[in-house]
Amino acid sequence: MVLEGSGSRIKGGVLISRLNMLRQQGGQVRVDQVLGRLPPSDQALLRKSLLPVAWYPLELNLRLDSAIAEVLSPDDEGRAFIEMGRASAEESLRGPQHGFLRPGDPHFLLSQAARIYRFYYAVGSRTYDRTGPRSAVLRTFSAENVTQADCLTIVGWHERAIELSGGLSPRITHPMCRAQGAPHCEYHCCWD
Repeated sequence: MVLEGSGSRIKGGVLISRLNMLRQQGGQVRVDQVLGRLPPSDQALLRKSLLPVAWYPLELNLRLDSAIAEVLSPDDEGRAFIEMGRASAEESLRGPQHGFLRPGDPHFLLSQAARIYRFYYAVGSRTYDRTGPRSAVLRTFSAENVTQADCLTIVGWHERAIELSGGLSPRITHPMCRAQGAPHCEYHCCWD
């Protein structure tokens, strides 16, 4: 497959989770409504059978996420991106990545940040630092095509992942972002 743009890639499982979320929220009609906002080449690719472990252009994912946000939450697109991340965590951690969950131990999941990152992105890395009994900091380095929207999906993903690990009332802040000129992205995670 020839990749477009910068060569940044993302796994098909992310695209599949987005399409599944749309189906759950409105069936094929909702999928068609979102895909209708995309270029014909994107529509053709997303209507085919996507492979969860195959690499696809990150730009495709960014366009799909933007179209989803426009349809699902035109007045609060930020919330839509967080919900996309939550849906992705729900699907992956209740499915093929369930081994990252240990009931009552969000730190176990967060400590696997470097491995989990490789499931989604081809470029860059993520680190984990335990900062307290119910807190940690994740840092993403050298990611390509960083956007505030993608960072919000990461916030949502970790929010739901912490809940699935038994953490209560998770709060994720994103004080440093490469999309805003920081040297790396940073996510501060805490829970009750």
